[in-house]
Amino acid sequence: MSKIQIEVLGSGCARCHKLEEVAQQVVRELQIDADVQLVNDVRRIVGYGVMQTPALVVNGSVKLSGVVSDKAAVTRAIMDELAKV
Repeated sequence: MSKIQIEVLGSGCARCHKLEEVAQQVVRELQIDADVQLVNDVRRIVGYGVMQTPALVVNGSVKLSGVVSDKAAVTRAIMDELAKV
């Protein structure tokens, strides 16, 4: 299985950092090979079509947007993408 790319899109606010923390926690708990990165470049965010941040992108696919999702929602989003790989 190749490395999963996870991006948290946002301005760098507390909500964005919280979503990044949750994503990293899920990656650790699932013991998957993933790169989690915070993206605050407005052009990249708009390029995904995201209008509300924070947003969670897994392997280039926007999974969650506009809310700091709980661990269960982030886990589901990542697991859904893993099922495709």
